[in-house]
Amino acid sequence: MLRFKPSGAGVMARFAFAAAVGASTLLLSAAAFAADPQVALKTSMGEIVLELDQEKAPITVDNFLKYVKSGFYKGTIFHRVIDGFMIQGGGMDARFVNRKPRPPIKNESNNGLSNAAYTVAMAREDNPDSATSQFFINVVDNFGLDAINRVDGGYTVFGKVVKGKEVVDKIKGTLVDDTHGYQNVPVTPVVIESATLLKGDKVVK
Repeated sequence: MLRFKPSGAGVMARFAFAAAVGASTLLLSAAAFAADPQVALKTSMGEIVLELDQEKAPITVDNFLKYVKSGFYKGTIFHRVIDGFMIQGGGMDARFVNRKPRPPIKNESNNGLSNAAYTVAMAREDNPDSATSQFFINVVDNFGLDAINRVDGGYTVFGKVVKGKEVVDKIKGTLVDDTHGYQNVPVTPVVIESATLLKGDKVVK
């Protein structure tokens, strides 16, 4: 029986096609990896840009972006500032009126991301699955907040500061007092004037 034996040219053509497909897959994967969304928080003390890890914290990133796109964060404040710990905001305005949040989300603290300095994580109540809109930026390494170090579930890290660390440092050093039933409140309100999803040449490289 005669068997068809591919010519050298045919083998090379198929090899070249496979290599091209493989290369395009690699390019697509790299593009997807590089597509982590960035959000600019324009505050009364300067701009902070957050890069969000949608691969490791998809539920949390989706939730945060819904707040960003709806304009929820505009006019909210960093209402809790503790130098040596973190700065927290995203829940109330300068009159200490709480915004009505979306439903709470599932905790994703077992995602391998750690509460290192300049990472952003979700604030929550005692129930691990109680995070809504409030978030905090770690100003030091707070590894005690990681799931591996807690019995009640950790605090979900979902991104990091890629621009504006000096602004975070300014905020953490602001004068605070106890007022309106809250502790460690900046005497001069630190207001989030806008929260914007960055696109095109606005993205921090």
